[in-house]
Amino acid sequence: MLLEGTSRADHDAEAAVFGRLESQGEVRAIFYLTPRRRLGLTPLSVEQINTLAAHLADLGHSPANVIADHDTASTFAESWQQHTGAASVLFWRTHLYRLGTLTPPQPRPEGQGRLTGGKDRNQIVRWCREFCIDVGEQHSIDLIDADSWEDSRFGDRYFTFWETPEGTPVSMAASTSVVGGMVRVDPVYTPAHLRGRGYAGAVSVEASRATQAAGAIRATGRPRTSRRCSCSPWRASPGRSVLCRPR
Repeated sequence: MLLEGTSRADHDAEAAVFGRLESQGEVRAIFYLTPRRRLGLTPLSVEQINTLAAHLADLGHSPANVIADHDTASTFAESWQQHTGAASVLFWRTHLYRLGTLTPPQPRPEGQGRLTGGKDRNQIVRWCREFCIDVGEQHSIDLIDADSWEDSRFGDRYFTFWETPEGTPVSMAASTSVVGGMVRVDPVYTPAHLRGRGYAGAVSVEASRATQAAGAIRATGRPRTSRRCSCSPWRASPGRSVLCRPR
């Protein structure tokens, strides 16, 4: 069994770190550690998790949080505490859905969806910042305020607006590019004074329809910030959890 970690640039202390678990000449699992110290893991056995935790600790890496399936994340948190004494707490839970039949909200709000363009940039940036304020996402707020939109997690997303019959945007949804048949729909945002009218559900349908046309068969969402899901039925696969280790 080979556990290998490599950096994109040995001289760059802030570079991402990637690793793979090999057995009998085949890659069995991978991990990545981002410059922001977020550790992503594929499913691992208890023995493999203990080996990885010890390996990362020996190399001097200190993940701030870990994203994995529930069992892997929970076991890593326990193993990391055994190696370092640092306790972890659950701060985020999400699910993976298989896209089924798109079911628009009933009654359907007046208006229509449209893909955004360059002229919509200012409103997109403003709404993303408002979204981040609502959910307490300070890192993204800092990037937006520093005019570093392209470096934020929203910079490479595709946005859809829901507009009134008069052409006024009232809600938005964003999605990532399709990778491996999967896409992430996030954020979905409606200004506070316009909520409760079905706009978020309607724009979610439009964004999901666009991702399906692009080849997506699965989508992830963020239940802690989402409004009622309008893309129903979505068949849920096993959930994923995030555990955060206090810095």
